[in-house]
Amino acid sequence: CGGATGLDIEPHPPENGFVTPETNKSPDLLSRIDCGVLPSVGGFGRFQKQLIVLTWIPAIFIGFSQFSDNFLLAEPKTCAQVQRNNSDPSLNVTQAILNINLNNASNSANASSQCICTQSRCELEIGLEQNVVTKWNLVGDSAWMVHIAKFSLLVGSIFGYLVLGVLADWCGRHPVLILSVIFMLIFGMTVAFSVNVPMFSTLRFFEGFCLAGITLSLYALRIELCLPGCRFSMTMVANFVALAGQLLMPGLVVLCRDWQVLQAVVICPLLLMLSYIWIFPESLRWLLATQQYNRSKWIMERVAKKNNINLEEDAEELMTELNQALPKQAKKTCIVKMVGTRNLWKNIVVLCVNSLTGYGIHHCFARSLTEDQPTSIFSNFYAKYYTMGGTAVASCVALCPAVGVMGRRGGLLMFMIITALASLLQLGLLNLVGKYSVHLNIDDSGTLNSNFSMAFSIIGMFSSHAVSNLSIFFCAEITPTVIRGGGLGLVLASAGFGMLTAPIMELHNQKGYFLHHIIFACCTLICIICILLLPETRNRPLPETLADGESYTRQPLLPPRKPGEQRLLLTKSESREYARVGDTNCFLGS
Repeated sequence: CGGATGLDIEPHPPENGFVTPETNKSPDLLSRIDCGVLPSVGGFGRFQKQLIVLTWIPAIFIGFSQFSDNFLLAEPKTCAQVQRNNSDPSLNVTQAILNINLNNASNSANASSQCICTQSRCELEIGLEQNVVTKWNLVGDSAWMVHIAKFSLLVGSIFGYLVLGVLADWCGRHPVLILSVIFMLIFGMTVAFSVNVPMFSTLRFFEGFCLAGITLSLYALRIELCLPGCRFSMTMVANFVALAGQLLMPGLVVLCRDWQVLQAVVICPLLLMLSYIWIFPESLRWLLATQQYNRSKWIMERVAKKNNINLEEDAEELMTELNQALPKQAKKTCIVKMVGTRNLWKNIVVLCVNSLTGYGIHHCFARSLTEDQPTSIFSNFYAKYYTMGGTAVASCVALCPAVGVMGRRGGLLMFMIITALASLLQLGLLNLVGKYSVHLNIDDSGTLNSNFSMAFSIIGMFSSHAVSNLSIFFCAEITPTVIRGGGLGLVLASAGFGMLTAPIMELHNQKGYFLHHIIFACCTLICIICILLLPETRNRPLPETLADGESYTRQPLLPPRKPGEQRLLLTKSESREYARVGDTNCFLGS
């Protein structure tokens, strides 16, 4: 790194009333964490690799919890209403068979909404004998309670990201992680013993709140452990592990058979994370950025010892500066101070909008995959579930080479353009095919329309998933260490708002769905323009202070000027003539 840190540290004049944050006045080596501190304690050594693995393992349990709603709150498609107190038992059987046939023949969405399970036999197709919906008969007039229960986990996660992100900047990543694990165990296990729907929904809210704390703190710790060259690869491995949890969830459901057992099995493995109290240290990068040098010295000695490095001999200059800085007071920063910057707040807002758009339009594509083709293979629960999971895996696989070649900004721009094209073609081209099918001599326009819609839906899910993941990672690299928790909390909460549109649309019985898709399609076009304003962070050190984050400015889109090019507006001959005129004037004046 050295002096080529990639940061533009020239002072910027105040603009529109904004004041540039004060520059970092900490010692030289201690302020260059990626280039000075981490290499001195072993770089990406054995101890750091062990800690990275410890951030990967819980990702599979996070994947279980995030996708548990698909099974706990799945609505039955078949419902046979049995009449009691009927004198003829054969009529009971006939009535039950008749109701089953009628429900099977109807549309799946209408069947689940019109089914009445009072004194009935409801069949689940997800591997569970009973779940929340069938236990408390949440169908018919009570179906709205299912959507409220779906809200609870997402809304709890949104509040958790916002609140615990600020606490992670103020108290540290480690306390937020441990407290979130403890309360996740308490609330998660209590969910399994819920006695009614209000109790279930309330406990799921707090479960989502704690789940957000675990996700956010692990993400920040993983980013802050890595050197610039391996940040993205280590993050993508964690994403693959979480996707493994999504793909393994149906098998776990079949083994558990009951929703209460499933909930307990999903939560219990988090008991192992209680050992992180002693195993996992606080983020050294955050301690140095907030000038907590006493704790930093203890962590550095521990890390160096694990990596077999003698700090007194191998990092004498660093330890000298650290000892001189020990009397300084801690200096913590809140995310609210981001408002006083010129560039940083714009970058974070752009990534928040990208994250919200990516997750919001992902539901539009997923809904089109099943609702527009009710008789296709995707009407089956497992076909739809594994299609979405497989698309997410393919998206993460494609992200790795795309980001490696084009960088963060280029990769995000490419996937957002693909998302916009898939959305616009699905909204516009399919209507044109149906309208002009007679003029184009298309015999089976319905089949062609269905195939095009299916293809655009899969492409849209593929690209929008990449946009969402890359926006979150991009924000973690752009946001300074002193407010990284709050910045990550904002972009993850925006992603939660995008995901929240799915149960909101279901609550309104899919009314206004076309307008919903058009709004997000327009947002993709806005995002394409805004992505051009972002800086490139590939192979650049993480910003530590607000001044560092403010200095991350957008590079020009055109290639840089060659060394031999002229910057002057006048040619050489014209400049010589102008100089002679100036000499003549001086001579006459004398």
